[in-house]
Amino acid sequence: MNILIVRLGALGDVVHAVPAAAALRAAFPDARIDWLVEAKHRRLVELVTVVDRIVTVGRSSAAGWTEAVRQLRQVRYDVALDLQGLLKSAVLARASGAARVIGFSIWHLREKTARPFYSEAARDDGGEPAHVIHKNLRLLRTIGVTDDRVAFPLAEADSAALGAVRSAIGDARFAMINPGAAWPNKQWPPDRFGEIAAFLREVRGLPSIVLWGPGEDALARAVVDASGGSARVAPATSIADLLALARQASLMVSGDTGPLHIAAAAGTPTVAIFGPTDPKRNGPWSDADVVVSRYATTCGCHYDRKCHQAAWCLGDVSVAEVTAAIQQRLSIHG
Repeated sequence: MNILIVRLGALGDVVHAVPAAAALRAAFPDARIDWLVEAKHRRLVELVTVVDRIVTVGRSSAAGWTEAVRQLRQVRYDVALDLQGLLKSAVLARASGAARVIGFSIWHLREKTARPFYSEAARDDGGEPAHVIHKNLRLLRTIGVTDDRVAFPLAEADSAALGAVRSAIGDARFAMINPGAAWPNKQWPPDRFGEIAAFLREVRGLPSIVLWGPGEDALARAVVDASGGSARVAPATSIADLLALARQASLMVSGDTGPLHIAAAAGTPTVAIFGPTDPKRNGPWSDADVVVSRYATTCGCHYDRKCHQAAWCLGDVSVAEVTAAIQQRLSIHG
């Protein structure tokens, strides 16, 4: 069997699709499993050990789509699974030439215009699962896969960033703090993250490594400046570096963003701060992890990139509330 997974982005959503790839490999050990993804997220899929080939959509243009389809058509896919539910992902799944093109029920699509491009859709039996990971796994029932286990077959990789952190702090346990996010509405203030770092050092004996992505180095420095010497800026990190750091970290504190989900996939204990997005759908999936959320209470800007209320819901999240969540999470982990 030749299987195509279509999950183009974003980073956290790509992470949440990995268990579906793992379930497919467990069910069909001899199958060919390919993955169509946006070029900027290719590095993550390269770490997924159960994937045979990666096809990237390099540009949002006719030329980029044409090249991706040309590569897809090199394989005669028996089935294409659209785990994104957008019009563009459905069009690309159909353009692959797969004999079966399968997507979510129309009631659970992000863009309902995707539905005509599927030859089959998931049955709406019992409603949509709460978390997107389980929604993806449920879609596999259309091809006879009923494995609901959540697994992340991600490769080990050498990491210069981890080596630099170890050179700086030795063998000490450490926490990771990720203050950035693609949406301004998801970013808790950096001075509060700095206070969290001070708490972690004073109360839990954990120095903090502050992560940053493109354009976020000043944000990371602001957290360090507010930490009273309890935190240091992380080296520049690739996806493989981030995974390596997460595998050795004692804690991750972050908003709803890709690095949080990578850390959770690595098994790192997490404390997550959620505002406009639903942690039941997009948050950490381990029952042990702790979420401080305003989604179901004071947030009136669900899934909006910018807040349009008089009072920003994450502004109401106090340092004391997050430190209590940290104490709760670390008391489970030890």
